[in-house]
Amino acid sequence: MKRTLAVALLLACVSAHAQSYPVKPMRWVVPFAPGGGTDMVARPIAQRFSERVGQPVTYDNRGGGGGVIAGEIVARAAPDGYTLLVAAVAVMTVNSTLMKMPFDPLRDFVPITKFAASPNMLAARPGLPAKTVQALIDYAKANPKKLTWAVSGIGSAGHLAMELFAQNAKIEVVRVVYKGAGPAMLALLTNESDVLFANPSVFLPHIRNGRLRSVAVASTRRISALPDTPTVIESGFPGFESGSWYGLAAPAKTSPAIVTFLHKQVSAVLAQPDLVALLAADGSYPVLHTPQDFARELREETAKWAKVIRDANIRLQAGG
Repeated sequence: MKRTLAVALLLACVSAHAQSYPVKPMRWVVPFAPGGGTDMVARPIAQRFSERVGQPVTYDNRGGGGGVIAGEIVARAAPDGYTLLVAAVAVMTVNSTLMKMPFDPLRDFVPITKFAASPNMLAARPGLPAKTVQALIDYAKANPKKLTWAVSGIGSAGHLAMELFAQNAKIEVVRVVYKGAGPAMLALLTNESDVLFANPSVFLPHIRNGRLRSVAVASTRRISALPDTPTVIESGFPGFESGSWYGLAAPAKTSPAIVTFLHKQVSAVLAQPDLVALLAADGSYPVLHTPQDFARELREETAKWAKVIRDANIRLQAGG
């Protein structure tokens, strides 16, 4: 009887806490500098989230260290639901293989949900003879170590997509590393490099004016922004997926009631048609996971990219 009463009191306290939450401004910590692809996706979601919960949301860009700075801030924050991490591929699944970090992405956070994804797109300079995935592979095999592949940073989503593609296609390429997607794209525009994997939003203006050519997208479905561009899967590589995704995570030990509340609010935001249209315009789309599914995918992606990194012997450059 006493045990039953204690459980009932505990549940009542959790419920009361959830009903009173949130009662003050919230903070979303972002692992990248302002103005990048993360901002284009996450800022409008944060704004609509703020409107739903009736509290201001401070959007705190903490770029640097491959996401380590932002991750550590949230990992060490109180698990009260007021400091959240805008989770991204690098900080949650890749960097634990590339570097030593002051936190464990799989242990020190409670995943809430992914909220949007943007597949990597494979684009080429217009003068490259290969216009399809298979033609690109044939070209690379007929011209060993002559296909120059721009890389937007060691360990970036585009870099890992390239390594995965090269491993699956069994081709040798010349990797040319640039400091970001912008300089890498410029290399294609000036015929300095041949191909690049990056976010569609980087390419779209140049594809539409004919200065670059889309080859394929690394997702399970075509994107509405370029419906005639096939997926890598359609092009003969079953299961090939790579891209950027964004989500929300809380510090470990955040209560299940708060996690449920946050998940419900993000779900409602993602159901807004104008938001869906806004994401689609840049080649992104909404994604909604249960916290359990998000946690499972984080484990699977960590293992997937760890294998790619090891097989390709990827190492961070000095100072990078």
